[in-house]
Amino acid sequence: MNPEIALTEIGRGLQMALLLGAPLLLAVLAIGVLVGIIQAATQLNEPTIAFVAKAIGLAATLALTGNFLLGKLVAFTTDLFQRIPQLIG
Repeated sequence: MNPEIALTEIGRGLQMALLLGAPLLLAVLAIGVLVGIIQAATQLNEPTIAFVAKAIGLAATLALTGNFLLGKLVAFTTDLFQRIPQLIG
């Protein structure tokens, strides 16, 4: 395996990690900003409110996008396993 192939595979892995993590991280970010604005407006600074809201949002996002994300991960892994002989040789 030459360095170009290794860098290509590392890049594909990082792209897949970004694709898998982006929906969850963006949902938690949006919920955190929204809860932060509401807490600042109401002067109700309780950290458990933000935590519970983020946990519920994360679970909902995972429930909505989990099938898509798992399908992408399985397809990536299957493709990678099928290309192992070409990568080694």
